Amino acid sequence: MFNWLTDFFRLRRDKLRPRAPHIERVAAHNSHFLNPPLDIQSARVYEGSPWVYIAINRIAEAGALVPLKVYRLAGEKRIGIENHPLELLLNSPNPLTSRFELFEQTIGSLELHGNAYWFLAGDGRGQPREIWLLRPDRVTIVPHEQRIVAGYLYEINGERIPLDAIEVVHFRRWHPDNDFYGLSPIAAARGAVLSDRHMADWNRNTFGQDHGVPAGIVNIKDFISDTDFERLKREWRSHYGGGSRRTAFLRGGAIEWQHIGLSHSDLDFLQGRQAQRDEILNIFGIPVGLVSENATEANAKVAERQFIERTLWPKLARIAQKITQELLPFYGADLVAEYDDIRPTDAQARLDEIRTAYPLLSINELRANYFQLPPVAWGEVASTPHPPAPSPTRGEGEASAGKAVLDELAQWERFALNRLDRAEGRPFEVTALPDELAFEVSAGLLFARDRESVKSVFAGVRAGLN
Repeated sequence: MFNWLTDFFRLRRDKLRPRAPHIERVAAHNSHFLNPPLDIQSARVYEGSPWVYIAINRIAEAGALVPLKVYRLAGEKRIGIENHPLELLLNSPNPLTSRFELFEQTIGSLELHGNAYWFLAGDGRGQPREIWLLRPDRVTIVPHEQRIVAGYLYEINGERIPLDAIEVVHFRRWHPDNDFYGLSPIAAARGAVLSDRHMADWNRNTFGQDHGVPAGIVNIKDFISDTDFERLKREWRSHYGGGSRRTAFLRGGAIEWQHIGLSHSDLDFLQGRQAQRDEILNIFGIPVGLVSENATEANAKVAERQFIERTLWPKLARIAQKITQELLPFYGADLVAEYDDIRPTDAQARLDEIRTAYPLLSINELRANYFQLPPVAWGEVASTPHPPAPSPTRGEGEASAGKAVLDELAQWERFALNRLDRAEGRPFEVTALPDELAFEVSAGLLFARDRESVKSVFAGVRAGLN
């Protein structure tokens, strides 16, 4: 059955509209909304929660260390531009802020508030001259029916300063319930943050003003006068009561203490705080292995790799793409901003890839393509393997050749061990080793960083000869 809706879709399915029809409605819907406040103030949480502070600092400081470079696009290739004006601007964004501080505060604002704002001050040529970070809690977005964003309002002490849309770069995280503002991770971590704060306050009060004395009842079994009873209560509370310690007094016999409170062990206090820590760190994308006192060296390395690949790198990609979209058009077309790729490479996977390419390329081609190394004399021989000839009975000539190979392996091993932690020098000259063995050794040594890994490279080659 056809109706007006099916006719509409049928008539328009081959023609795209020049602009989205819902933008005007979205702008009108959000026109009266200010910056939505959180139930808990982000800055107070950052100052009061050690785990939030640790998580945000780890992300912000690590991200601020990664270099950002500008490239010119030439087809599918990216050509680096030395000292591009944007790179120089980011190195000194304004008289009060360094490059590290700008990116540290930008990434920190994204983690705290879900939003970060740069104000661009221009020069006479229409290009940015200074970059100033705006406090997200003071910024309000002004929607526009045609331009989507008309501008921004920056509020200080009740005064609203209008900012044009082109003057502000807005970085934001995804928010499922808001068209303009990003969502702070603290909103998701609210329950864990409040629980951890209450547990910390209770612990501080217990060992601070209450002197670690548990709650209980002082039972006076022997009969005493009202005057002595009141004096005993005053003296007890003066010495043991504390500011909020709940202590009841009963009279009717000799004095005894009856414990009615729960101990830290009964409340599973340490495990509770650890659970809150793990939840907060997981929300921010910090692997627990980076901060756990029980993490082994192997666990810490895996945690660091996960942090770089799954947490830090996506955040850097968000910032770089926003800079490409809103800042680089001031300097011309076909420009892109990218961070240096800091993601760890899998040495074993890369070595497998090189071995797969080995039958198709010469050793010198492999050195140039994969390792950017100069050619060597023994690398000119074609690396395409030939079918092995039937092995004759081992004679004196073969025994002598085998001894030469083992001797040269031993020499190369001593050479490699002596070259550890030293600047790049002359390469080892291969004379007796077959090309494929020389390749195996040279490829393995590129990933060797200590004496044990160097020895394992040569041990593996020797094992293959036996």
